[in-house]
Amino acid sequence: MPAHAQAPPSLAARATTRQAAAPGQAPPVQLPTVIVTAQKEPADPQALPVSVTAIGRETLAGAGATIVRDVAIYSPNTHYTDFTARKLSNPRFRGIGSSPANPAITTYLDGVPQLHANTSSLDLIDVEQVEFVRGPQSALYGRNTLAGVINVVSARPSLTDWSYALSAPLANFGSRDVRASASGPLAAGRVGVSGTLAYGRREGFTRNLVTGHHVDDRAALSGKGQLLWVPSSTWDTRVIVSGERARDGDYGLNDLAAVRARPFEVARDFEGHTDRDVMGATLLARRVGSRVSVSTITGLVNWETVDETDLDYTPVPIARRSNAEKAFQFTQEIRLASTPGAAWQAAPDLPVRWQAGVFLFTQDYEQDAVNTYSPFVLSPFVSFPVAQHSPQSTLDDAGVGVYGQGTATLNDRLDLTLGARLDHESKTASLSTFFVPPIAPASSVAPEAGFSNLSPQIAASYRLQPERMVYVSIARGFKAGGFNPAAPPGLEAYGEELIWNVEGGLKTVWAGGRVRANAAVFRIDWDDLQLNLPDPAVPGQFYIANVGAAVGSGVEVELNARVEQGIDVFGAFGFTDAQFKAGSMSNGVGVGGNEIPNTPDYTATIGAQVSRTLLPETTVYGRADLTFYGAYRYDDLNRAGQERYSLAGVRGGVRGRVAFAELWVRNAFDTRYVPVAFAFDPRLAPSGFLGEPGAPRTFGISAGVTF
Repeated sequence: MPAHAQAPPSLAARATTRQAAAPGQAPPVQLPTVIVTAQKEPADPQALPVSVTAIGRETLAGAGATIVRDVAIYSPNTHYTDFTARKLSNPRFRGIGSSPANPAITTYLDGVPQLHANTSSLDLIDVEQVEFVRGPQSALYGRNTLAGVINVVSARPSLTDWSYALSAPLANFGSRDVRASASGPLAAGRVGVSGTLAYGRREGFTRNLVTGHHVDDRAALSGKGQLLWVPSSTWDTRVIVSGERARDGDYGLNDLAAVRARPFEVARDFEGHTDRDVMGATLLARRVGSRVSVSTITGLVNWETVDETDLDYTPVPIARRSNAEKAFQFTQEIRLASTPGAAWQAAPDLPVRWQAGVFLFTQDYEQDAVNTYSPFVLSPFVSFPVAQHSPQSTLDDAGVGVYGQGTATLNDRLDLTLGARLDHESKTASLSTFFVPPIAPASSVAPEAGFSNLSPQIAASYRLQPERMVYVSIARGFKAGGFNPAAPPGLEAYGEELIWNVEGGLKTVWAGGRVRANAAVFRIDWDDLQLNLPDPAVPGQFYIANVGAAVGSGVEVELNARVEQGIDVFGAFGFTDAQFKAGSMSNGVGVGGNEIPNTPDYTATIGAQVSRTLLPETTVYGRADLTFYGAYRYDDLNRAGQERYSLAGVRGGVRGRVAFAELWVRNAFDTRYVPVAFAFDPRLAPSGFLGEPGAPRTFGISAGVTF
């Protein structure tokens, strides 16, 4: 965990520092205490038998993070495959990832799962902490967490004092990102409110040589409002409402060879756009009793996206695609747990901490995608434009999960944890594909299916010393099957994916809390691995298919140290070797022995932050980090890939009691790389792949006031 990771105020209040300062003395030099909700109940991550990286508010600010991907570099074996349009942002842990419609890593925003990846990449506004929980979490979280969980925790409104903040960064490419926030009590100690508004925009990185325009501009207005009610010391309720209106440009896609030779240049006859509108509402309630605590989380998410693009990615008017998607989800979770410090006594010397809950969800999804082809494109005998609706579909999903977990402590040193979750999902679909005018027969199917699964987890941890612990865990991960809105004939449905993960780790704190060093090793066995594959018959269309079995193994190391007050150093390293097993097939082609796509051999980040007090209440600071990515392949056939590369970031400035100003640079050495690419029709992309270049060097100045 980066040295500045800190817990939300409501959680940090439950934590105790390792060493208190004597009256009149300076506080001890040590890393901040961190509390996470990685396993739903508040806990010290150093005591959990799970790999978790927590990024606190100070690190979020110090790194200038505006999206989750900005701080994913501090989590080992974490890699994002992002497009320039913000709706497509897919994380991978330890080589595991999948389709936006059926993710392997679920992002939780204040306890509400984002069931579709289209809503998982919202801007970080008024956020207190981000947690990367690696390894299967299906025993507690259920569906779509077989690789792990990303928890995003909002800052709670203040119940004591009013505070206000305004910031306005300026950067190259015409970048603007204005943010304003306020937080304070309506009734001291009982009712608090907060609100944040943010507006960001920038010009595109990629220029269209046909028109001279930038194609990948970005602009978004987002906001969040909260109401906190604490009627007593044992009860609190919070309402969170958030929204985003994003109006982005087109994708910066081009033939892979052209991207590498001339990045940030395309030639198209049509310039498209990508729009996204998201609204979410969350109700959190918690009552802490003398023996049992009760928590409920109710979530509503409504989103809609519309995008248009030049489907052939050439200056010739061949094909265009218009894609409209929308969905509404409802989730409800009720959880009971033993109150902290009041574990159930199974025997005189056998305390058991426990939790149990039930989770319900529904999701209604619709998509209407239209490919419009110019005359003579589909056939020399078709002399008129043709619109292909592929797909016009609806997908309805409903499910329930029941879970429980208990941790027994023996001899104050050995913790034994046993957990399990039973999930059931019912899925129905209406899938149609047709042409206008009807030059070919239409197809329409209405499949339905149910999926049930029991996900167990067993862990044992042993405290060698009060702040040094070893652990081992075995967990099963589960991802339900489902239906593709559009797919090649006979591939409309795909089956469930299962994994077994075996992990062992060491968590330690040294030098009186000044050094934190953690390490883990793991092995993963996949069955019926789901992959997101391009449809060879329909450009720009993807579908999910089961390609067989796979195996992966690796290691992770995290180190954080506070050398002295004002000097922090940090590092994270991950290595993953993940391959398909013999007999695995993709589109009828054997992929046994091939690397799992989009999985770097390694990820590594090293960095430091230094701050010094120049005058009373005035601090000058600087931060630098360097991130390395190993080579990886773009597709399951391993036909093309990205070689190893590195990115550097630098930030420094001065902060006073009410104002700050800082300079920053990202991708300081202007490294050229292509982080994402996929197979495409070689008649339109001679290399057989379309890719997007990674962001170039960006730099700017940020200034703001807080009072």
